[in-house]
Amino acid sequence: MKQWPNSTADRVNADTRESSDSQTPDPGSGLGGSNLSHVRAYNERLVLSLIRTEALSRAEIARRTGLSPQTITLITRSLSTEGLIETGEPVRGKVGQPSVPLKLNPNGAYFLGLKVGRRSAEMILINFKGDVLQHRLEYYAYPTPDCIMEFMTREIPDITRLLGDDDIHRLHGLGIAMPFQLWSWSDTIDAPAAALEQWRDFDFVQALAEVTTLPIFIENDATSACGAELTFGEGHLYPHYAYFFIGYFIGGALVINGSVHAGHTGNAGAFGSLPVMDRQSPGRLVQLIDTASVHLLESDEACRRVLKKDYLDHDSAFWSSGEAAVDNWIDRTSDSLAIAITSVSSVTDVGAIIIDGGFPDAVRQRIVEQTSRALSLLDTKGINLPLVKAGVIGPGARALGAARLPLFSRFLLDQSVLTSAGG
Repeated sequence: MKQWPNSTADRVNADTRESSDSQTPDPGSGLGGSNLSHVRAYNERLVLSLIRTEALSRAEIARRTGLSPQTITLITRSLSTEGLIETGEPVRGKVGQPSVPLKLNPNGAYFLGLKVGRRSAEMILINFKGDVLQHRLEYYAYPTPDCIMEFMTREIPDITRLLGDDDIHRLHGLGIAMPFQLWSWSDTIDAPAAALEQWRDFDFVQALAEVTTLPIFIENDATSACGAELTFGEGHLYPHYAYFFIGYFIGGALVINGSVHAGHTGNAGAFGSLPVMDRQSPGRLVQLIDTASVHLLESDEACRRVLKKDYLDHDSAFWSSGEAAVDNWIDRTSDSLAIAITSVSSVTDVGAIIIDGGFPDAVRQRIVEQTSRALSLLDTKGINLPLVKAGVIGPGARALGAARLPLFSRFLLDQSVLTSAGG
C-alpha cells in the first residue's frame, strides 16, 4: 500500500497514567500491548482491531492484550467519547456483575473506495464495519485520466453530501485500487496507445487535491481484492494462502502469516505473469493472464454479439445464457489455474488457494470445482497440495479492498498481530 504525503498522521495521546499499570498478558493469546504513553495510539488500534469482528468485555480485552483493567477502561472510555465504539446488551447468568460487551459503532467512521478497472470504474462508501452504504458504477471503452477524474469529480461530492453535516467529519480517507502500468495494456484492451500513455506521467494525487482534501491511498487492484477477503471475508481463517482474482485480467496476491505480502515494489503475487501451458496452444508456454482472464470472451464471435458490459456485469443473464463460449472459457481457465497453483505451491507452500472474480457465485464455484479436478490430474509429487476454495466477497472485492486502506491506516492493526488471538 502506498500512502501519499497528504495523509493525516496518527494521533498520539500522552496519557502518563498508563505508564506503569500493566499485567502479564494471557500466554495463549500471542498478544502484548504497551502502556507507554507514546504508544497509546497503538493500544487504541489494538482494542479496535480485537472488537471489530467480535464483541468483547473490558475484562476479556485486558486478558487478551495483557493491558491492565484500568488502562482498558481509559482507552475504551476515550474511544466511546469519540463515538468509535458502543456497548452491547449486558450478558447475564454468571456470578457477579453482568458482562457488558463492547463493539464498533458502525457510524463511528466512514471511508471511500475507488476501483479503476480496464472497462469500468466503481466507487463505494463504507462504514466502520465495512458495510457498503453507497455504490456508483460507470462503464467505458478504456480508462483515461480525464474520464476517471470526471467520474470522481461528480461522485465524491454527491456521496459526501449524503453523509450530512453531522457525519462528514467522520470520513477518513479515500483508497484507490487500480492496475499498475495501465499504459502497457493498450493492445490487449483495444485502446489507443496515446490515450493510455497519459497515465505514465499523470499525478493522480495532485489531480485529486482539486476534488477532495481526504488522505489518499493507492494499491494494486488484485492486492486490494485480497485485502478485502482477508479483512471482510474468510481469508483470516488461513494464515498462509495465495489469492487469485479473475477480472478483465487475472491478478493475484500472497498472504503470509496473516498479512498481505506486497513485496518491495508492491507487486508480489503477480500471478497473471506465471507461465502456463494453454489447451488452445499445445506445446507453447503463455502467461496465465492470456488464458484465464475475462477479456478472452471478447475474442469469441458469440460474445461479440452482446455489449461488452453485459458480461462485465456480474448480475447479467449472459453468464447463465448457455453460451458454449462460457463453458469453454471456464474449462480453459480451470486448466490454466491448476498449472499456476502447482507453481505457486512449490515455492510458497501455502495452505489454501482462494479464487474469486467478477462474475456470479455459480460461475465462481464451477471454476473452483473444475480447478480442483484439473489439479488432481497433474503430477504433483513433492508438493503439498493446498485447499482450493471460493472467495466470498465477489465482484466488489477491489473497491472494498480500496476502502479498507484508509480504515487500516487510521484505526486498525494488521491481521498478523491478531492471528494468534482468541484466548
